[in-house]
Amino acid sequence: MFELSTLLFLAAYLLMFLGIVGALVPVLPGPLLIWLGVFVWAWADNFLRIGWPTLLILAVLTIVSWAADLGLSFLSSRRSGAAWRSVALSIVGGLVGAILLSSVPVIGTFIGAVVGSISALWLMEYRRAQTSSQQSVAQTTGVTGQSESNAQRNKAAATRAVKGYVGGFLMAMAVEFVISIMMLSIFAWQAFL
Repeated sequence: MFELSTLLFLAAYLLMFLGIVGALVPVLPGPLLIWLGVFVWAWADNFLRIGWPTLLILAVLTIVSWAADLGLSFLSSRRSGAAWRSVALSIVGGLVGAILLSSVPVIGTFIGAVVGSISALWLMEYRRAQTSSQQSVAQTTGVTGQSESNAQRNKAAATRAVKGYVGGFLMAMAVEFVISIMMLSIFAWQAFL
C-alpha cells in the first residue's frame, strides 16, 4: 500500500499538471491549481524544502495572474466598445457553454467556454447596437425600424467588441501561462535545487 506522503506527492503533481493545462484552458484556474499543488507537496514534505515565504510569493503570483486575467479581458472589451453588461453576460455564456459541452472530455469544456462566451458577447453587443441605432433613427425621423446599413453597422460593432474581448483574453492567457511557468520554476528551484 502507498504511504500517505506518497499519495500527497502524487496529488500535488496532478494539481500542478492541471494548473499548467488550466493556464491554457479558460475553465480551469491554472495558477490557483499550481499553488494548491505546491501547498500539498510542501505539506507532504512537512514544509522542509518549501515553507510559508515561498507559498506566500506563489500566492501573490496567483493573485497577480487572476487580476491580469480579469483586467486584460475587461479593459480590452471596454476599449473596443463593449458594455460591462455584455462582458458579464459573456462570462455567464462561457460557463454555460463549458457546462453544456463538458460531456466531451477537456476539449468540449474548452470549446463550450469559448463559443458560449463569444456568442453571448456578440449577441449582447449586436442587440445593444440595434437598440441604439433604432433610438437614433426614431429621434431624427420619427420612424422606427432598422435599415440594412444599420444592420451592417450593428454587426460591425458587435464584431469589433468580440475582437477586443478575444484579444484581451489571448493576452491574459499568455500572462497566465508565463506566471504559471514562473510558479513551477520557483517550486522546482525550492524543492529540488
